[in-house]
Amino acid sequence: MARIHSQFYSILVTLIVTSVSVASQPNVVVVVSDDQGWGDLSLHGNSNLHTPHLDQLAADGARVEHFFVCPVCSPTRAELLTGRYHPRCGVFSTSSGGERLNLDEHTMAQSFSSAGYRTAAFGKWHNGTQPPYHPNSRGFDEFYGFCSGHWGNYFSPVLEHNGQLVRGNGFTTDDFTDKAIDFIHDSCTAEQPFFVLLAYNTPHSPMQVPDRWWNKFANKELNHFGTRKTAEDINHTRAALAMCENIDWNVGRLLDKLDTLAIAHNTIVVFLSDNGPNGDRWNGQMKGRKGSTDEGGVRSPLFVRWPARISPGTVVKQNAAVIDLFPTLAELADVPRGNSKPLDGQSLQRWLFEPDTPATDRILFSHWNGRISARTQRFRLDHQGQLFDMLADPGQTNDVANRFPHEVDRLTVAIQDWKQDVVPDRFGQDDRPFTIGDATAPYTQLPVRDATLTGNLKRSNRFPNCSFVTHWQQTTDQIRWDVDVLQAGRYRIQIYYSCAAADVGSRLQLKCGEAATLPFQISQPHDPPLMGAEHDRVVRAESYVKDFQPLEVGTMSLAAGRQTLLLQASEVAHQNVMDLRLIMLTRVDD
Repeated sequence: MARIHSQFYSILVTLIVTSVSVASQPNVVVVVSDDQGWGDLSLHGNSNLHTPHLDQLAADGARVEHFFVCPVCSPTRAELLTGRYHPRCGVFSTSSGGERLNLDEHTMAQSFSSAGYRTAAFGKWHNGTQPPYHPNSRGFDEFYGFCSGHWGNYFSPVLEHNGQLVRGNGFTTDDFTDKAIDFIHDSCTAEQPFFVLLAYNTPHSPMQVPDRWWNKFANKELNHFGTRKTAEDINHTRAALAMCENIDWNVGRLLDKLDTLAIAHNTIVVFLSDNGPNGDRWNGQMKGRKGSTDEGGVRSPLFVRWPARISPGTVVKQNAAVIDLFPTLAELADVPRGNSKPLDGQSLQRWLFEPDTPATDRILFSHWNGRISARTQRFRLDHQGQLFDMLADPGQTNDVANRFPHEVDRLTVAIQDWKQDVVPDRFGQDDRPFTIGDATAPYTQLPVRDATLTGNLKRSNRFPNCSFVTHWQQTTDQIRWDVDVLQAGRYRIQIYYSCAAADVGSRLQLKCGEAATLPFQISQPHDPPLMGAEHDRVVRAESYVKDFQPLEVGTMSLAAGRQTLLLQASEVAHQNVMDLRLIMLTRVDD
């Protein structure tokens, strides 16, 4: 009798705890990896690597079999935040302003913040740098990471914390996880629910990973290869796999922290990647990689664990996409969306709770660089008008358009209608200036990535995201930013520069509009070496970087409104003026 009574008491306590847990607001953690393909998990059959924590995350909750994101980074992040297709949101590029999320879009973080959640984003943002495009202006109380599309150094780089530039601590993926864990701990101490976006910047290039992870793969014989084996860079693949195992380890650390804090039961944990793999490596033999609108370019893992409500081993057959995550998480957490704009996504709650719910034959669209493909439960119509039976032919090797002409017609019309509805007529023709002086943020960062160069100036690389300006040798050379000063007033100006001792002495002018002019001189040398090659596992395509130093150049009084911010040398003392990474403007109280 005593044993029966004990069992009954145990069951009663469990029911009470579960009831209380379900009744309270669940915490939410969304983990997004960068350029990790669907095939970069041992769960999906890739024996080249071992991802036990992510595999277990999928087993402990729900796995969505066919989940689709965008072909590249910034569009996926925009769709995750808004539940709307990225062309509606103004995102058409991955750099130079085209990555920015329109200011009239409402984000998932804003909804959770309005519902009483502590909100934070750690890692890569990639939807706008200058407030009010900055994550702190889009619903996140806390931000630590970088806003650019990629970063040039993964070992203790310069990052930012709520707009201020700071020095990172160790390997970025480890560092971002540490910060997320600290935020979760503090939220528990404050007894407040939290919403965390943990956006890793790996395995995006440059291919940097600590020795602990690389040593296993440095000389590893691989068992699985991409569909274009002759095009596969084996060392690039090895580095990517090492980075994916590091991601898995960090996700494991995060999950362990939830267990230690006794909050795992009522915490929703989501894992996905932002696009297909960034190399010709094994990806389930699917066609396409990052940048492609074919299956391999847009299929991503999606795991959703919520022990309080989602049964272990749940498999969702319903086709789903990143546009579905905002409505899904809002419904799961009972958070009002607070958005008057219609969403393109739908909530997946019914399939997460009842996976046997029949699937609907919705059409999902993938778009990039003018290419559009459409995906149903069974078919994909690619951007060339070829039709593939994805159930019988996941590698898209056999065009079945002649066998299913009605399906071709249906999806062709659907693509035309979608394009007319979703893609603006002037899509890609950006007239949005870069903002300065948002009332809610004291700092505005203007990287040269966002500038227009005239004369003989050069970027350090054709990929502008983490580049700097060099070859500055003439007084006719100009760096121009199209800006909108949102709040008139005085601004403290710093430039992040490098200059060899032999070149010190050039004089410059910073002008904003017709009235504001600030003359200054490069009076101190700062000549750090290029960094990156010493950590790269394969030769990079992006720019190498420097440890740029801030130089205080004075204050300017800026008038409100749209104008040109122009930096130009008035006197070139020697061969080169300087190399420039960015300008930082800080609003000064009068």
